[in-house]
Amino acid sequence: MADGALVLVTGLSGFVGKHCGVALLNKGYRVRSTVRSLRRADAVRATLAKHAVVDGRLEFVEADLGSDVGWDAAAQGCQYVMHVASPFPIKQPKDRDALLGPARDGTLRVLKAASKAGATRTVVTSSIAAIMYGHDNLTGALTEEQWTNLDGADVSPYVRSKTLAERAAWDFMKDDRSGMNLSVINPGFILGPTLDGEFGSSIEVIQMMLRGKYPAVPHVQFPTVDVRDVADMQVLALNHPAAANQRFLCTDKSFWFVELIRAIRAALPEAKKMPTKELPSFVVRALSLFNSQLRAIVPELDRERVTSHAKAEKLLGFRFRSASEAAVASAKSLIQLKLV
Repeated sequence: MADGALVLVTGLSGFVGKHCGVALLNKGYRVRSTVRSLRRADAVRATLAKHAVVDGRLEFVEADLGSDVGWDAAAQGCQYVMHVASPFPIKQPKDRDALLGPARDGTLRVLKAASKAGATRTVVTSSIAAIMYGHDNLTGALTEEQWTNLDGADVSPYVRSKTLAERAAWDFMKDDRSGMNLSVINPGFILGPTLDGEFGSSIEVIQMMLRGKYPAVPHVQFPTVDVRDVADMQVLALNHPAAANQRFLCTDKSFWFVELIRAIRAALPEAKKMPTKELPSFVVRALSLFNSQLRAIVPELDRERVTSHAKAEKLLGFRFRSASEAAVASAKSLIQLKLV
């Protein structure tokens, strides 16, 4: 157990953040969460209380990633910091730097506050997006050694923001003299159970499929991870000696999206509206001329993504849930919460 050590968590109100909060509380940590408005605190507390014993070990403070105000006070007295918050839009903005402020500048605000407060370790939620793109001639599996090439044709504003944010974090650590160290977690496409009606773009995709919004899915493949594994790895990285100043790919194997949909259909009779067929890629390309969401998918069509999580297994002893389990858990939670 964690002996009540205080952890500052950004983004606790989000899909991944709530799971991190549950994991921390169940491990005996105290949690301080930043929120842009304290009006959200009661709803987040109520959700977490359904899955963990709160007992006065959860508090909230106001701080915004877009402002310097409040961060020093938020980090004061925290032994650890877990930076989870970052925008992930289902529709990409036209401005390639539109997401850069909250992603890169927000990360630096958190790191500066953590360093000043004397935190021993900060764990940053990056993304496989900072690893996977711009490699036209890559052979073999993607590992933590790779970085996204920002000059690649498949680099979206989101990919750009996550890559530059993580780069900035590592650059910050080169000059930091506080004794703090950094761990970075790079999750794949995050599925798994939602704890309430507020969730990210990945679960929204499953929700739309359950509602029968799409008759077929594109031929795309994602390295997929269960949100519970993302949370567990981040909690493990807070004080595991081998996690100091390391980045970790956090993903199960890659699966074609239609395989995950078929796994949901096979497990849940209620998912009968979900599509089981793939849309030909030439049709997706044609439709993308009129649909911005499809346009964002075009670079992913027909591409196989092979990744290795050997580092997490070897250094942290981590074992992943399967991508199909994560997909089924996503759908099951949406059905149980009557969100479809």
